[in-house]
Amino acid sequence: MPPLLLLALALLGSVSGASAQFSLPKIGGFKLPSTISTKTAKTTTTTGQVSSTEAAGGLREALMQGITKGADQASKVDGFNLNSLIRIPFPPDAQKVATTLRRLGLGSQVDKFELSLNRGAEDAAQKAKPIFLSAIKSLTFSDVWNILTGQKDAATQYLKRTTTTQLTTAFQPIIQQSLDKVGATRYYTDLTTRYNKIPLVTPVETDLNKYATGKAIDGLFVLVAQV
Repeated sequence: MPPLLLLALALLGSVSGASAQFSLPKIGGFKLPSTISTKTAKTTTTTGQVSSTEAAGGLREALMQGITKGADQASKVDGFNLNSLIRIPFPPDAQKVATTLRRLGLGSQVDKFELSLNRGAEDAAQKAKPIFLSAIKSLTFSDVWNILTGQKDAATQYLKRTTTTQLTTAFQPIIQQSLDKVGATRYYTDLTTRYNKIPLVTPVETDLNKYATGKAIDGLFVLVAQV
């Protein structure tokens, strides 16, 4: 019988045997504890039953480990810059700026900007950890059940749904400070100013903070789902 079905029966109190154990699968990148015993700390009867506390606790622990590892990885030097899955490129709607400036021999300035953009994301990554952890602590048993019985990326989707708004609000000022600190804002202003002075081009007015914030958050979710 599939592990999830066994777990479902146990949660419904339909499986007997105080020493029964159920293997849990890898859910959306998160490896849950290898087994959950149907004998809880407070149960000494012959009817095995996985408690909601036990199931939720195992999932919370796995999620916390994944999030901590993901945030730590992203915040390292080159955590974003050298990871092809999450590296932040020149803003797509301003890609013509990068192409034109490279053609004019300003490729090194474009490279400096892209590096500083990723450095800003790395600098801000650790600030995401408390927000993620807060979302995990508020997991209800219904959330746990939906994650365990949902799609492969159910855990990641839960975090996106419950933390994206808060992350965006918290990240925007942090990203701005980081972009300013590493010179990304200055580089971008200089590049777009040069580009906008070229005759007959359409001026570019990308919201750099909004772009960098969104990409940084997306990158964190990618890393967390892979742990």
